[in-house]
Amino acid sequence: MLYGVERLPSSARRTALEHYLHQVVAPNLPILAYDWQAALWHAQERARLTLRGRTPSFADGQIAAIAHVNQLVLVTCNTADFVDFTGLAVEDWRV
Repeated sequence: MLYGVERLPSSARRTALEHYLHQVVAPNLPILAYDWQAALWHAQERARLTLRGRTPSFADGQIAAIAHVNQLVLVTCNTADFVDFTGLAVEDWRV
């Protein structure tokens, strides 16, 4: 969301969106850390998948790790990028 707003030209719309993100979204959006447990799981999974010739992108591995260690369902339209991770619950948001 922030990236999208940053790409907008200066305008009343951009100002309104910036205000909404800072005043409404940010205070109510929990931010989950890429902590030691996530880093460990990520390292183990990346090593395992690399041995199988299925090296995931680093960012996808971080996203998967945060979801896994927090026992969350990862919701994405790119389920193929996450199906090889062990024990990760993945759902397609389009379904």
